Amino acid sequence: MRWLLALFCLCVTSVSQAAFTETIIRKPQDTAQSPVASQPLVDKVLVLKSERRLQLISRGEPLKTYRISLGKQPKGTKEREGDNRTPEGLYWLDWRKVSDRFNLAIHISYPNISDAARARREGVNPGGMIMIHGTPIDENYPEWYFHTLDWTEGCIAMRNADMQEVWSMVKDGTLIEIRP
Repeated sequence: MRWLLALFCLCVTSVSQAAFTETIIRKPQDTAQSPVASQPLVDKVLVLKSERRLQLISRGEPLKTYRISLGKQPKGTKEREGDNRTPEGLYWLDWRKVSDRFNLAIHISYPNISDAARARREGVNPGGMIMIHGTPIDENYPEWYFHTLDWTEGCIAMRNADMQEVWSMVKDGTLIEIRP
């Protein structure tokens, strides 16, 4: 049933995306309350690859925007395992883990039905294990080193403090749209 909904969303998005223009207005935060307790429900995560930006969306309005890093080959959608590209399309954030290499990580349900069908037609492995994750905790390479590079193997990476915020605000089962 979930795949049927994802396919429907993919069809609607592909038809409406050409005429869609987004205006982002950042809302000031009320600092009198606890930041986690006062946060509205995040119902969508939007990734704009060309802008290296991840947005948390609630009821169609952006709540927070973060700087991200992408795969080593950031242009174009992921076509096969090992191409170092970040996928494009509609997916779900379906599970999470604490990662030894990358701090916190939330899994993206890549490949979706269309990705798997394309890979089958082309006779290639579509790959998998695409995540939103933090940066390595490494004394030789401080976090700022990774922040301005596209360095992953297809994942979406962000600063560890930003990843902790996303981890606390985004629930499993949230829709993620990754645009070029």
